[in-house]
Amino acid sequence: MDAGPNEPRPVRIDLDRERGLEIEWDDGRRSFYPVAHLRRASPSADARALRDEMARNPLTVLPAGRTPGPLAALGAELVGNYAIRIRFSDGHSTGIYSWRYLRSIDPAAPAGTAGP
Repeated sequence: MDAGPNEPRPVRIDLDRERGLEIEWDDGRRSFYPVAHLRRASPSADARALRDEMARNPLTVLPAGRTPGPLAALGAELVGNYAIRIRFSDGHSTGIYSWRYLRSIDPAAPAGTAGP
């Protein structure tokens, strides 16, 4: 699951627990992912299933968070040399965000240019 040789890789990663994740890529791009954006876009199986259900049924009941207050990132750890796992204050910690996936969900990337 390593990133391919031509795929951008992070050269600097900074997690601000209240604000979000900032990545500086080896191709010069800088990306900022707000905590709520990362949580909504979690690549975990349960989060994907919830997004699919919400697309089919807009009245889907969302699961309650485990902690009161604003969502925060409690911490992060590298997964091999291809991804990062983020622990959220609502108890979610199963999403593994590959570098490729993070590029694809970059909120500031112009349409059609988010990928590598």
